[in-house]
Amino acid sequence: MADKNKKYNVLNGSRLSVAPMMDWTDRHCRYMHRQLSGRALLYTEMVTAPALVRGNALHLLDHSVAEHPVALQLGGSDPKELAQAARLGFEAGYQEINLNVGCPSDRVQSGTFGAVLMKSPGLVAECCAAMIAAQPLEVTVKCRIGVDDQEPQEVLPEFLARVASAGVGRFIIHARKAWLQGLSPKENRDIPPLDYELVQAMRGLFPALHLSVNGGITTLDQVEAFLDAGLDGVMVGRAAYHQPTDILAAADRRIFGDSGPDATAEGAVRAMLPYIEAHLVAGGRLNQITRHMLGLFAGRPGARIWRRMLSEGVHRPGAGPALLEQALAEIELASRAASV
Repeated sequence: MADKNKKYNVLNGSRLSVAPMMDWTDRHCRYMHRQLSGRALLYTEMVTAPALVRGNALHLLDHSVAEHPVALQLGGSDPKELAQAARLGFEAGYQEINLNVGCPSDRVQSGTFGAVLMKSPGLVAECCAAMIAAQPLEVTVKCRIGVDDQEPQEVLPEFLARVASAGVGRFIIHARKAWLQGLSPKENRDIPPLDYELVQAMRGLFPALHLSVNGGITTLDQVEAFLDAGLDGVMVGRAAYHQPTDILAAADRRIFGDSGPDATAEGAVRAMLPYIEAHLVAGGRLNQITRHMLGLFAGRPGARIWRRMLSEGVHRPGAGPALLEQALAEIELASRAASV
């Protein structure tokens, strides 16, 4: 279990971060991830500025200090609205405000934000300047290398220079171009080719900027390789969700240089039990938390049993922490059987 008594900062945590992922990285997911790593920087799902400012959906900002270091990712394209939303994020206790310039979904495009903003670096700069002026937290940008028929080698340096001139010093670059027409958001995560070399070239062009790479990274070995190659940070997406133990359990030692034993999936489960109990007492549903825990034992003996027990048992009347303890006992049996 991560050491909750230590306070880690956002900039150091950005050496390894978990990407903002819609419908996945909610507060329950982040709390679970924090049981595996006390250091890695966590991000919220994208929260739209209109939802906060016009919709008064302040519940979207709910989180626990136990999730820190944690950043709020905002979506939007109106500088005044984003400034208000950033201020709300600061007041809610987040430690970084990130602007989404990478999401390719139709819903995001219709709101004129997300990856389509790669075509409007001047507007992104204006938005960031307004967010910076509205509150004291660092404002960062998560972007693509380009969209549609843009030439990334030309577009990305211009984008970084323009937005950096507004006061942004830290960027997370998803190393794929986004196709806004003809590809689904899922296809946009796989089909456009990755161009890690272009991201690494930006390190040389912009030595004063803090640059992280994102896209297609699935192991801590890859994370270490990117850091060794000179990048400032690495953001991991789907692998951190589907195989959280593989990405996060050894991260504090390998990526951040901490001493002490690595976290374990078993320890994370046990640490989650009081949290689950409190959630149920408050009227929450068990599956709101356990759906994020299905991959904890990925690749290990008993992983299928773990997933099945949680998926099938979670809706039974009275299901609670005891279900996880039963599933954990099955994991331990499977582990012993595999070691014979």
